[in-house]
Amino acid sequence: MIRRIIEIDEEKCNGCGLCADACHEGAIGIVDGKAKLLRDDYCDGLGNCLPVCPTGAIRFVEREAAAYDEEAVRRNMANKAMAHGHGCPSSACAVLNRAAKPENREAVREEAEDVPSELSQWPVQIRLVPVNAPYFDGAHLLVAADCTAYAYANFHRKFIKNRVTLIGCPKLDDADYAEKLAEIIRHNDVKSIKVLRMEVPCCGGIERAVREALARSGKVIPWQVVVITRDGIAIEE
Repeated sequence: MIRRIIEIDEEKCNGCGLCADACHEGAIGIVDGKAKLLRDDYCDGLGNCLPVCPTGAIRFVEREAAAYDEEAVRRNMANKAMAHGHGCPSSACAVLNRAAKPENREAVREEAEDVPSELSQWPVQIRLVPVNAPYFDGAHLLVAADCTAYAYANFHRKFIKNRVTLIGCPKLDDADYAEKLAEIIRHNDVKSIKVLRMEVPCCGGIERAVREALARSGKVIPWQVVVITRDGIAIEE
């Protein structure tokens, strides 16, 4: 099949490995000091690797390639996780070092005590929100993985403000988000959708749910994905 997939320019590649770390599907590896696309069917064509490449060695191309195989990716990531002595990569332990000075941290903490909430509606869980609600008319939706609110310090001002917020966890919720989101989009005048996910592999489920929901709804609505790193950095795709 012809589809969008990444291409790596070996001459530009400096072998830093940032792209391999950013790839949630394990499609990229470092071979002989250069980044390589290991398997076409591991590449989902979303390009999380592009913005982290310091030399601009990665780009999208349209070519004949095997279809993205989500099940193969899951097996591959599970095998890698087991090889490193833990289960799901999303639950791997990490110590997050903060560079802020203690006095600056205290100032931020004191300021945060008086910051008002930007949440404009209730409920917020995807499983609990009704399909039809007055706040959906003309809404700019924020569909966020629930961990993003804890990882990104300025979550309310940066993402919730002026949006209708829906949250969930594709790993822990036994629910078809795509169907519920499709019904919301289909029956309401939704203006745009911003998807907020963590960098961990399982969080891709919330992005896929929105993509499937848009396809099922039959509507063309602008949407954007923002990836939050565990260090609290927002990367727009």
